[in-house]
Amino acid sequence: MARNSPLDARDVPDTGIPVEIAAAMSMAERHDWHLNYLRSRLVSRRLFLGGAAAAAAIAAVGGSPFGVRAYADDAPLGVANRRVGYGSDASTQLRLSAQLSRNPKGTRVFLDHGPTADLGATVQAEIRNLVTQIPDGRGGVLAAEQFYVHAPIDGLPGAAAHHYRWRTDDGFLGDVRSASTAMPSARAATGPFRFTMIGDQGTDDTPLLPPGLAAGEYDDRYYKPDNDPDVPHTANVLRQIIAARPDFHVLAGDIAYADPSGMGRPGAFVGPGGTPPAGFDKFNPFVWDVYLGSIEGSASTTPWMFATGNHDMEAAYGTHGYGGHLARLDFPGNGPANCPSVYSFVYGNVAVLSLDANDVSYEITTNTGYSGGAQTTWTARTLAAYRADPDIDFIVCFFHHCAYSTTDAHASDGGLRAAWCDLFDRYQVDLVLQGHNHVFERTDPIRGGAPTRVALDNSVVYPATEGTVYYTVGCGGRPRYGFQPGELESYRGHVLDDLSVPNSYVWNAAGGKQAEAVNWSRVRFRNYAFLRVDVRPGVLVSEMDVTAVDEYGREFDTLTYRRPVRT
Repeated sequence: MARNSPLDARDVPDTGIPVEIAAAMSMAERHDWHLNYLRSRLVSRRLFLGGAAAAAAIAAVGGSPFGVRAYADDAPLGVANRRVGYGSDASTQLRLSAQLSRNPKGTRVFLDHGPTADLGATVQAEIRNLVTQIPDGRGGVLAAEQFYVHAPIDGLPGAAAHHYRWRTDDGFLGDVRSASTAMPSARAATGPFRFTMIGDQGTDDTPLLPPGLAAGEYDDRYYKPDNDPDVPHTANVLRQIIAARPDFHVLAGDIAYADPSGMGRPGAFVGPGGTPPAGFDKFNPFVWDVYLGSIEGSASTTPWMFATGNHDMEAAYGTHGYGGHLARLDFPGNGPANCPSVYSFVYGNVAVLSLDANDVSYEITTNTGYSGGAQTTWTARTLAAYRADPDIDFIVCFFHHCAYSTTDAHASDGGLRAAWCDLFDRYQVDLVLQGHNHVFERTDPIRGGAPTRVALDNSVVYPATEGTVYYTVGCGGRPRYGFQPGELESYRGHVLDDLSVPNSYVWNAAGGKQAEAVNWSRVRFRNYAFLRVDVRPGVLVSEMDVTAVDEYGREFDTLTYRRPVRT
């Protein structure tokens, strides 16, 4: 858990919210305070890094098509960092987005698209201008302008590839790529499919802006010696995900780590070796340029669906700290109002819910309660509708903080248990996919807060009667955590007989750690990994294999989930 750091006046001026005030402030109140502070200070042009400068960072990392002069204001406008996701009806809607190399200054951007590589249809893209202003340790204010383009495509056939390319009216022409809509949920139209999942990703690459950053300041390379500092863990995991060829991918929060502090406080740029003052988080908006470029090889052809974690609360922006995500990303938008990362979609016989654990966390409370209970009400209503649908066999929920985990960093969050676990029991949720803790951990099936049976590797689980299995997969790239003192790993080829954990804890409503003895932790793996989920819809019985895979492609745990098909 991040903590306030002592002030170092050499790096950041002492402009933090007074501690006694900040402790009682919500995310929205901290954002308002931050804006009022910035209004009283002029933006230094010397410190203003606009969209063109952001393009320089993109061009220098990861083979951008912009070219060496991409950052120049007189260079042709370029489009990169392409991404695709689903709309609220995943079988008929795609949402395409990308980043511009500089301020378009009136230049129009288009998405050409069609069922074949010949394309044939065109839509003018919406341009979203994201302005960031944060205190800068060099004095004054660090400001950035970034520009993102978005184009929705509706009315598509299910499970069909759709081709696209980005184009500008001043001459830029991207290459043609394709992405597919979801498989329809009608029983006769379903077939086998695959999806993948990670949490806590970030990037191995150090941002080039502002200049002079060292590895580990705003990227994943702050390893301890036992984290193999010379190994690109994040890139390794991403390569394995791409090799798995999923139909879609979900990320359970803590996406880019532009805010490596993760407490939802106002952001300040902190230079090399510096620490943020009390009341501030470290923040660098240019991390997003590097991150979006790093995932483009997958996200430009495979729908990526995001949840938000504590490092995704960026107080430089409104909408409870999610204003930056609304500019950069596309969410389906079918959740409760003002909860952008709360949504659902259906792929074949699987319903997927993205939830925002920041709203119910007892551990990190900056956004706790921001929905006023609307998210939990929506979750209950949505789960009930999916469980009543005979075409839906499996329900998967993914979010960031952990309802069940035993690491020494965050362990379990009682706020999630209080808000949602009864709903997961009532509506027989099959899988809960979590991040937050930088390890892999799997529980036995749980119902009513207790395990119902032992589920060894290669077991078959019947979730309708045996309960929900909770996975912690916060091992997408960030330096790993440990388990509780004396707690050992247990996984395929290295299985322990006694897996009880007498010394874990759960965060309580008072914000404290309540001691908890645990007998539900079945698989523990302290390294980098992702989940691969293979679904086989059936006529009488449907199955779903959930396999844990490490950064080198080695499988170390599998469960098969089996459900009778309802008629």
